[in-house]
Amino acid sequence: MTRPVARRLAVLAVSAAVMSVGAAAPPSAGQNGVEKEPVAVGHGGAVASVDPDASAAGIEVLRGGGNAVDAAVATAAALGVTEPYSAGIGGGGYFVYYDAVSRTVHTIDGRETAPLTADENLFVEDGKAIPFADAVSSGLSVGTPGTPATWQTALDSWGSKRLGTLLKPAERLARDGFTVDETFRSQTASNETRFRYFPDTAELFLPGGELPVVGSTFKNPDLARTYEELGRKGAGALYRGKLAHDIVDTVNEPPVDPQAGYTARPGDLSLKDLSAYRTKRQAPTKTSYRGLDVYAMAPSSSGGTTVGEALNILESTDLSKASEAQYLHRYIEASRIAFADRGRWVGDPAFEDVPTKELVSQKYADARACLIKDDAVLTSPVAPGDPRNPAKCDTSGTAAPTTYEGDSTTHLTVADKWGNVVSYTLTIEQTGGSAITVPDRGFILNNELTDFSFTPASPAVHDPNLPGPGKRPRSSMSPTIVLDKHGKPVVALGSPGGATIITTVLQTLTGFLDRGLPLVDAIAAPRASQRNQTTTEIEPGLWTSPRKAELEAIGHGFRQNAEIGAATGVQRLPNGKWLAAAETERRGGGSAMVVSPAP
Repeated sequence: MTRPVARRLAVLAVSAAVMSVGAAAPPSAGQNGVEKEPVAVGHGGAVASVDPDASAAGIEVLRGGGNAVDAAVATAAALGVTEPYSAGIGGGGYFVYYDAVSRTVHTIDGRETAPLTADENLFVEDGKAIPFADAVSSGLSVGTPGTPATWQTALDSWGSKRLGTLLKPAERLARDGFTVDETFRSQTASNETRFRYFPDTAELFLPGGELPVVGSTFKNPDLARTYEELGRKGAGALYRGKLAHDIVDTVNEPPVDPQAGYTARPGDLSLKDLSAYRTKRQAPTKTSYRGLDVYAMAPSSSGGTTVGEALNILESTDLSKASEAQYLHRYIEASRIAFADRGRWVGDPAFEDVPTKELVSQKYADARACLIKDDAVLTSPVAPGDPRNPAKCDTSGTAAPTTYEGDSTTHLTVADKWGNVVSYTLTIEQTGGSAITVPDRGFILNNELTDFSFTPASPAVHDPNLPGPGKRPRSSMSPTIVLDKHGKPVVALGSPGGATIITTVLQTLTGFLDRGLPLVDAIAAPRASQRNQTTTEIEPGLWTSPRKAELEAIGHGFRQNAEIGAATGVQRLPNGKWLAAAETERRGGGSAMVVSPAP
């Protein structure tokens, strides 16, 4: 790596080792009495997630001799209990794994798939796209879940314990309950109208017909029984047998309250769709940045290509010496350009000819970087370039706007005492998913198929993200692992947040690697998110900052977003130590834990 980056990382490692955590908030009371802290340093492994009970489940597995993969599965299962509106076995995700023995990075694409009967008109009626709100809360939006298959694939490939053993902490949590916090209540409240459409959802998440009370205990015995069944029979139980029948029946005949006055469009999911589902073991994207190797998810995710392209665009600028406004300007413009190319080129590679290697090439980034000016702002939507035939400063392509993605999802990051690392993002799409709970099963089904373009984003250009039979919708999930020149981990991280995931990961990486922020402070920093749109979303910390006026003076336009993303990460420190970091405030603050805290 370059000497400035090496020096900054060395300083950060020393600071972390002595618990210099900058803006980290003091610990707050977590669920079930578990302390919620945004940063932890120690030996034996580390877990960072949004929830203390979930992080504690991962730590329990690490203390019991499990490895990072085992702990990641246990943490994810617990998040399915305490974060049921963001993740669960009714959804999918992307799993990135670093093997410390071989010093290699591997990935699993566990994205949901469209029914085999789907075509590009999945969301079109009478020649027009159906209203988004109608698509969301419907069987039509539900893709074949990939999360249980992801767990099984990861364990079969690199795990050391049985799925049944790893589901026990989550099963216990679902049976005995967890303490409702303000985030859980507010997310329930924001979905209350939708939840009341479906009796099984209302019965579970609106106990006694009311919103759950902060401080009360929330139990999900149906999910406990479902986890017990998966643990006993294996993940295949979701794809074949009684549970598969229950899912198909629910999707194709959504159980709506007849008094609700709502019509839920039926889906067309079949038992064949479930039994045919397979995860994909595939090579990660790889981008060189400041002498480090950045590994992430290749398509069907757009995370690896878009973060990678933006990093390559920023490579020529010394962000460590830039003023805060100059840094933000360059970061925003690099994001704008990378999103222009994402919209044109990235889709499911089983259906689309995606130029993955070209998108993350330095040659292509250099051809795009010259579009950025220090004293002016690009006009969105920016036209895409052609990564296979890079033309310097090319603006001749046809621009297309960025389509909407739900802003929920959750991310967890794990390291173990052997040096293995997992960065795992999982989701049911927007907060509350489809709002449809499988009767007597305790989990909500995804609305992931709404990540497809309903109609072509631009009628003049092929849209790689239209629906198709068995196709995976494009995602922005960006679980990332960074290695040094010796092939050892430097940092791993990821975030929820729909399309803002990409900008959250990019901003956190550059804050940590370039700006010299401790990891917890890079995560806590106020965020900006530009996705090839006319204005850039910024959080209140930037909205009230003098930087806003400085950026507006050269042409930037902004709109406020109260909260962007909710990242977690781990950092490797000297002498076998790990630092785990999570949010200090977003989503009520995250939970960082280590097996053996440093004195």
